[in-house]
Amino acid sequence: MGSTGVAAGVAFVAGLGGAVQIAVQGRLSERVGSLEALACAVVVAATTALVVLLIARRSLDGLRAGFSGPKWLLLGGLMSALIVLSITIAGPRIGVVATTAVLIAAQFGLATLIDRFGWFGVAAVPVSLTRIVGLVLLTAGAALTLKR
Repeated sequence: MGSTGVAAGVAFVAGLGGAVQIAVQGRLSERVGSLEALACAVVVAATTALVVLLIARRSLDGLRAGFSGPKWLLLGGLMSALIVLSITIAGPRIGVVATTAVLIAAQFGLATLIDRFGWFGVAAVPVSLTRIVGLVLLTAGAALTLKR
């Protein structure tokens, strides 16, 4: 399997994890509250990441280097907290499928702009009619998942 296949496989597994995360975070928030559920998730994620880093690299030097770089590169951590809080609140109210669909539709919409304009240092990718049609269909699908 080439690097594209591995990347697709990893993304697929992340998608499965995302569905579980929406369901579990919603249940945890019912038990302890949304902000507390967010804090629990962040602590578990940070602990897991640190353990994996120490096992794989036997050092925290990369972590230190990450924090010493440009501060805008840390937006991923802030966005992670935003995503986890959002799914914690939305999941129990609109369901796992609708939460996932709306999240993905919004993500695809902004991702299209990021690609188009090369924001955050990514290579610019033109927006084609095919992509626009796909986004419209995805958004329609997300809207349909809100209907019960």
